[in-house]
Amino acid sequence: MQIHLRTIEQLFNTLDPSPFHERDLDADAEDFLVGWASELPHRQELHLVLEVEALPAAGGSDASHAWVGEAIRHYFAGRALATRQVLRHLLRKGRITLTIGCVFLLACLTLAHALSGVAPGSLWHGALRESLSIGGWVAMWQPLQIYLYDWWPVREQLALYRRLSLMPVEVVAVPGRLTSVNSRAVRAG
Repeated sequence: MQIHLRTIEQLFNTLDPSPFHERDLDADAEDFLVGWASELPHRQELHLVLEVEALPAAGGSDASHAWVGEAIRHYFAGRALATRQVLRHLLRKGRITLTIGCVFLLACLTLAHALSGVAPGSLWHGALRESLSIGGWVAMWQPLQIYLYDWWPVREQLALYRRLSLMPVEVVAVPGRLTSVNSRAVRAG
């Protein structure tokens, strides 16, 4: 992937007072990079080339701009860590709700079974037994939702951030063009 920038600073959030290597990426730059990487096959290696019109005063060598790649990788490593914590929290919530749901289901089914000998032919008896059974199974809705569906997208996001945190970044001086990530004039390479 190639991105053309006027300056390196376009990649970073201008309101973040941190040093460049710890600074947050600009929201548009992050959205673009995440969108680009998510469209590629999961096993394809990522490589980012930043074509920059005005390089910082640190010099013209590739080694002097290594901090840019480190800053981008550091940012996505931080996002991966935060997403990993979200996944852990979600799975913990799943375990807790599963325990509560199983206890509640067992209580409802036990109570429904205990009612089987009391007025077995009445309409209210049948309605109460069915209500207890249905209520017990409805209590299992959230843990099943978490374990069957909710954790997959978070895990995929974590894998994507990890891929981006390992991505090689190359900074290349390219004089004289006026497009940028912020104006959405980005070309794929």
